[in-house]
Amino acid sequence: MATPSDVVNTPDGQLPEGRLGEAIVRVVGILVSPDMARWRVRMVVAFLLTVVAKLFAVLAPVLFGDGLNALIDGVDDGATVAFWAFGGAFVAYAAARFASTTAPQLRDMMFARVSQDAQRIVALKGFLHVQSLSLRYHQTRRAGAVNRIIDRGAGAVDFLLRYLVFNIVPAMIELILASVIVAVRYGWIFSVIIVGAVFAYALVTWFLTEWRVKLRRQMNEADSEVNARAVDILGNFETVKAFAAERRESARFDEARGRYAVAATKADQSLQTLNIVQAAIMNGGLLAVMLVGALLALDGQLQAGDVAALTLLLMSVYQPLNILGFAYRQIRQAAIDLERLFETLKLVPDVQDRPGAGELKVTEGRMEFENVTFAHEGRSRSVENLSFEVPGGSFVGIAGPSGSGKSTTLRLILRFFDPDKGRVLIDGQDIAHVTQESLRNAMGLVPQDVVLFNDTLRQNLLYGRPDATEDMLWDAIDRAHLRAFVEDLKDGLETRVGERGLKLSGGEKQRVGVARAILKNPPILILDEATSALDSETESEVQAALDEVMRGRTVISVAHRLSTIARADRIYVLNNGTIAEFGTHEELIAKVGHYAAMWDRQIQAVNAARQVRAATAARTREL
Repeated sequence: MATPSDVVNTPDGQLPEGRLGEAIVRVVGILVSPDMARWRVRMVVAFLLTVVAKLFAVLAPVLFGDGLNALIDGVDDGATVAFWAFGGAFVAYAAARFASTTAPQLRDMMFARVSQDAQRIVALKGFLHVQSLSLRYHQTRRAGAVNRIIDRGAGAVDFLLRYLVFNIVPAMIELILASVIVAVRYGWIFSVIIVGAVFAYALVTWFLTEWRVKLRRQMNEADSEVNARAVDILGNFETVKAFAAERRESARFDEARGRYAVAATKADQSLQTLNIVQAAIMNGGLLAVMLVGALLALDGQLQAGDVAALTLLLMSVYQPLNILGFAYRQIRQAAIDLERLFETLKLVPDVQDRPGAGELKVTEGRMEFENVTFAHEGRSRSVENLSFEVPGGSFVGIAGPSGSGKSTTLRLILRFFDPDKGRVLIDGQDIAHVTQESLRNAMGLVPQDVVLFNDTLRQNLLYGRPDATEDMLWDAIDRAHLRAFVEDLKDGLETRVGERGLKLSGGEKQRVGVARAILKNPPILILDEATSALDSETESEVQAALDEVMRGRTVISVAHRLSTIARADRIYVLNNGTIAEFGTHEELIAKVGHYAAMWDRQIQAVNAARQVRAATAARTREL
């Protein structure tokens, strides 16, 4: 059996570690990718604006201190001299402050489009990859949880870009500039205090954030469960209502929310602890600078303006540290989210196009199964040594009890799975050697439950052939016996069909599925119990529509109701994954085997239903 490589990797319950170095490499890889080439100039300009902002942020307090010193010294020099001395310094200080606050705004204006495009590219890559994964993956995953992985991964790119490139790195640049200027202008002792306070702040932030990451993981896992459970319940609301299970499902949702509430509370409390410790370090460093500065000022080594400049400079260095605490937490979490997405991107589909795979060329539509064996995960066998032929242009039926391998056979034809052994041929071409797109483009599928998109009726009909003309569309509608239904709708083809087409009845959805297949006009048509869920009257209407689409093409029909395949050119009866018997309807009835037994049971059920209806009608007439 093929290894389910796209299922076993990164289980939903196990979150990755979120290594920061790998996250940085991945973000850099996104920025230097060809998809982002058009934004390179903006990236460079945005980073230069960030550096310029930090230069002015460090320069502004020094100018303020010089102005204050000039003001104090100028008291004895006269008002005019003092005004020009401190006035010029204060004007320069104001200009530097303005530049330090304006440059980041200009940077954000320029970089917003870059960030959004990077998120779009990552989300698209994740979305396309998840869609490319095999049916096995989607059968074991919740759509809501997968969607959250993609959303969080795309959002992580924005956090890493904004906080790492435009906050952490500039904060380090500002610290270096401030340390150098302070050592030169005011003394090395202040540089030691500044660097020591920042180092202590960063170290405590790192240790406490590592502790918080574990709590955040638990909270995110609980959040994913809440979201997945909500999507699951709301997506199946009709079943919930049918079983009067609203209270039961609400209790399940409340249970999930309760677990999330506990995890979120712990995460919030850890945040307050971190904030208190950070505030203590910041204010301790500030107090140390002011006390040392005051002592040196009393000793004549510094002026009052220098102490003020040191205080403002330290506050300026501390300002990004406030963001640093939040930024590091966000970067750490973003690294986890991004790693989770990239773990998903590493999943390898079970079914892949082989290197050099060509296009499927359908001439007759002849199909062959040659000793095909396949087993679903967890099963010892689904089909075994299955061999049969479908002549081009013929109508072949497949029957058998539940679990006999009927649906698996169709999925092997569509190449949702690859056989463990054997091969499937179409006009002599092994379908494992052609592209999946060309294979499925050559086929039209009408399933038992036609699922529609929450879009207009027109868009759902055009899904199989988006470039169809209006005449082609209405021709398909007519051949599917759907015109009367469409014309009765207030908005006609622009009517929205609701989530999964729930605004339409079963028969209406089936006819939409038939019309979609007619419009696609494929050489091979697959009917997967297309009428088994319908009542007899609706079945006859849908069957009439199916007769239209079956003309002139190869048709393979899996049937629960044997009456729908009684006219087939050949019927294969499956049992325990192998062909138990085959032949025409008459030949199989004459064999008095599996098919005849199934036919008799269905005839008896039909007769019993007729007797019940007749008895009910008789009682009604008596009354």
